[in-house]
Amino acid sequence: MSNILKNGLVQIYTGDGKGKTTAALGLALRASGYGLKTYIGQFLKGQSYGELVALKDNPHILIEQYGKDTFVHVEQASAEDISHAEKGLQRVRTAMMSHEYSLIILDEIFVAIHFHLLSIGQVLDLIREKPQDVELILTGRRAPQELINRADLVTEMSEIKHYYQAGIAARDGIER
Repeated sequence: MSNILKNGLVQIYTGDGKGKTTAALGLALRASGYGLKTYIGQFLKGQSYGELVALKDNPHILIEQYGKDTFVHVEQASAEDISHAEKGLQRVRTAMMSHEYSLIILDEIFVAIHFHLLSIGQVLDLIREKPQDVELILTGRRAPQELINRADLVTEMSEIKHYYQAGIAARDGIER
């Protein structure tokens, strides 16, 4: 299928509020309605999430995860965690350069940078290599200023109130 995007931009969804991944997935779903293909690379994720099940039969959206099925702590990232992230970034680059996808989503890429699994320079290099007809979406808390400066659109999700503070844990179908 021909890519109808003529001028792909760089979008960032960041901040401490809920909804960054959800916004990116919503964009992928919208694009699929127009026949555009999306590649989603989820960094630091190896667990089962609702979006994996919901989108597995969508022929326009491919999700791949680059992480273990356990939580990674910022000061305890292992060589295996770094390897997953580096392989993931290479897989994203391959998908981006394939001209098969109109949207490329790097989910939780800023967390991977914050945990020192990848560098800001590696992500800036990817942005520089982006073909003109590809939309690039980056998500996660703590977006580095260098990447914010390079983006065309930056949305910050800010938490006003969250039910976690009331002791309500993550719920299937809502948070995962």
